[in-house]
Amino acid sequence: MKFATFRTADGQSWGLVKGDEVVDVGCVVADRYPDLKSAIAADALSVVHDARGQARRIPISAVEWLPVIPNPDKILCIGLNYEMHRQETGRTEVENPTVFTRFANSQIGHGAGLVRPKVSTDLDFEGELAIVIGKAGRYISKADAWGHIAGYSCYNDGSVRDFQRHTHQFTPGKNFPGTGGFGPWMVTPDEMGEIGPQRLQTRVNGEVVQDALLSQMIFDIPTQIEYLSKFTRLEPGDVIASGTPGGVGAKRKPPLWLKPGDAVEVEIGGVGLLRNPVTQEA
Repeated sequence: MKFATFRTADGQSWGLVKGDEVVDVGCVVADRYPDLKSAIAADALSVVHDARGQARRIPISAVEWLPVIPNPDKILCIGLNYEMHRQETGRTEVENPTVFTRFANSQIGHGAGLVRPKVSTDLDFEGELAIVIGKAGRYISKADAWGHIAGYSCYNDGSVRDFQRHTHQFTPGKNFPGTGGFGPWMVTPDEMGEIGPQRLQTRVNGEVVQDALLSQMIFDIPTQIEYLSKFTRLEPGDVIASGTPGGVGAKRKPPLWLKPGDAVEVEIGGVGLLRNPVTQEA
């Protein structure tokens, strides 16, 4: 199943994506599960079966996509998680995942403008697989990790590179408003199947700039969940951006910086396609 958060003329809601329609489950169960995160936390995504008969169906063309989880407790990002990207950055091999964080208010949904800030022109793309946590946990073993996943989505970890390079800490360059594309929807594990053979591809104005298989991650998903849950309690609705392949704009010669009028697409087999036009901050 595919679940999404969206806005209509009646306000924000969440529901099930079926073909070219969205089943507005949120309007039926708002008193119990006001958003997708609360339904995940209650292990209540099955309510869609009961609510389908009462829920209105909305053409996809009539909704504004929001980040799949607009209000996560935390967004944990894995850096340098594909060998080609590690090599192009000149970083040494490490024994543990490289981790940084992103703030929820930096996120945007499918179709929204990816914002180039007025203080920089060094806006870069990073196509990634997003993992949405379904069950809370601390000290989660690799063997149990799959059972803590609610679903998968596409992510564009847009990066303002000069601010990222101001110090050894990534945080400023990873948290400008309007730079974290997330969507269009979350695909449940049963529909996604085994993780590995799916292709992750990023395109700028239709040209392929990143191309890899999910199996090429240095630290696989169970390893990420095990490591992250050692230092923080993972909560339902938390998002893990699992790393980007090689080909980022900063390491091209000359650099390929995103500019207003460009369009960035992140497509992952079995998940979907996230598209964001690039706009300029006023």
